[in-house]
Amino acid sequence: MKGLRVIELSEALNLESSDVLAICAILKCKASSRISMLSFEECKKITDYYEKNN
Repeated sequence: MKGLRVIELSEALNLESSDVLAICAILKCKASSRISMLSFEECKKITDYYEKNN
């Protein structure tokens, strides 16, 4: 499975990894730590959620 780690996505969005993990919990993504792998689909959902709510 290709994608990004939570830490990589958080750097791309200029967020703390804990903030990305909080969004993962809201969206029910299976990320549990900053090195958890996210699919590109999950990254898009997280990014869309972040942009919509900020």
